[in-house]
Amino acid sequence: MTAPTAARPDERTDAELWRTAGILLCAAVLAGLDATIVNVGIDAVARDLGAPLSTVQWVMTGYLLAVSVVMPISGWASERFGAKRMWLFAVALFIGGSALCGLAWSAPALIAFRVVQGIGGGMMQPIGQAMVAQAAGPARMGRIMAVTSVPVMFAPVLGPVLGGLIVQGLDWRWMFLVNLPIGAAVLAVAARSLPSTGARMPQNRLDLRGLLLISPGLAAVVYGFTAVGEAGGFAAPGALLPLLLGSALLIAYAVHALRGRGTPLIDLRFFARRGFAAATGNSFLLGASLYSSMLLIPLYYQQVQQVSALEAGLLLAPQALGTALTTYLAGRLADRFGPRPLLLTGIAASLLGTLAFTQLAAQPPDWLLTASLVLRGIGMGLTMAPGMAAVYRSVARHEAPRAASALNVLNRVGGSLGTAVLVVVVQNGDPGPAAFGDAFWWAFGLTALSLVPAFLFPPREGGSA
Repeated sequence: MTAPTAARPDERTDAELWRTAGILLCAAVLAGLDATIVNVGIDAVARDLGAPLSTVQWVMTGYLLAVSVVMPISGWASERFGAKRMWLFAVALFIGGSALCGLAWSAPALIAFRVVQGIGGGMMQPIGQAMVAQAAGPARMGRIMAVTSVPVMFAPVLGPVLGGLIVQGLDWRWMFLVNLPIGAAVLAVAARSLPSTGARMPQNRLDLRGLLLISPGLAAVVYGFTAVGEAGGFAAPGALLPLLLGSALLIAYAVHALRGRGTPLIDLRFFARRGFAAATGNSFLLGASLYSSMLLIPLYYQQVQQVSALEAGLLLAPQALGTALTTYLAGRLADRFGPRPLLLTGIAASLLGTLAFTQLAAQPPDWLLTASLVLRGIGMGLTMAPGMAAVYRSVARHEAPRAASALNVLNRVGGSLGTAVLVVVVQNGDPGPAAFGDAFWWAFGLTALSLVPAFLFPPREGGSA
């Protein structure tokens, strides 16, 4: 009988990498679910807590603002205190915020606890992404990003479905309490199994001036975009003033980051690298077009076709299926051929998948809309993972935490901008399917704009040339 063959070093390394990625992914999925799970439960929350919808809407907005504020600091925190330690802290904060949300006794309390939850969720994603990127290295970047992207893309789609099931069968508080057993299990396994990552720059001082500029600037811009729909357009004071204030603060941050000494929270010099600038620009525009329209599609099904919130969530499943079919393959191909051909193919698929939705006034058949959603999902699968991998290939391993902060901030702002534009078009258009069709023309245009940074990608692996 032959003795068992010892695992080769690269096999052991692969096993450790996939174990690390799997643990980090569980928390990212929880955060992704929580960003959208509340959407279908707002009415139930308002009735139970005796608060108007205008107040309860801050349950979603507060979470979004907290995520926007905390993302820029995640890179510095990873370097200063160690990535593993900060990620565990973020997960614990997210779980604690979830428990408090489930126990909330009033709308203001629930909003405050959602902010706590958002701070934890906002740090988990960029820190986890950077840890995976550093563990993978350039050679396996596309493959690992592809696999880890599939559940993260599924999570926002499944959020409304899970939320609908909970609201129909249980109390709305379980939308938050469901995070506790899963989060606690992830935390226990991660504390024992994640590789230790000591502080890389323990003496690195916090860029306090930059923090006081970029975090409130991002919060004001995201809030302004969020308020556009309620305020009636971009020119309304409730939206225009925070947008102007936020833009001024971000411009001031840019001047500070380029002129100041020390290490800024988000290093704008990264954008001088061709691969990084093209990848983050692509992420911003795709966030504006693809992810913002994920709000518009269920809204169309609910308002025009009069389906329930649960049915609207299920109708998005074909898009998630299309994403799953292509994401893993796209990552492997990106490792071999570079991101540019996959991005161009994915954007073309997204454009074709959006065309049917621009014709909603003509009431296209349901089978065509379903096929279009599959095509849009294929486009997302071909673009997001290779683009994300290109970001991390364009920076050194020790620069991954700050690169992750920049990538996630731009994607978040892009999604907020795109959502604001599409909501304004729907609200100011003719009532009915025609307004939704007009909004999807804007989504089509934003997707077409992403061809510009896609063509600027280096032809092979995303260098800085």
